[in-house]
Amino acid sequence: MFFSRTPSISTKELENKLNEKPLILDVRTPEEFKGGHIPGAKNVPLHKINRYEPKHKAYVICASGMRSKRAAKQLKANGYDVVNVKGGMRAWTGPKRGGKL
Repeated sequence: MFFSRTPSISTKELENKLNEKPLILDVRTPEEFKGGHIPGAKNVPLHKINRYEPKHKAYVICASGMRSKRAAKQLKANGYDVVNVKGGMRAWTGPKRGGKL
């Protein structure tokens, strides 16, 4: 368990799952989140991730993939089913809410 890897997917793979209404946790700051996020994503800043308890599989995203990787590892260590989104919002080309289009 200690060395188990956290699964990850690309932003394109996540975009293909949007019609399934997946639980997307955006671990950026509220200011970054307001600047543009995936429709339906829930903003849970990295410093609050240990207090969050996902009810089902969660896809974790941030700006570049570094914070989401840390958050996903923390959630996985707590027994949750999580997937890190590689590349983060910088790589996201799908629909966005908020921010400037």
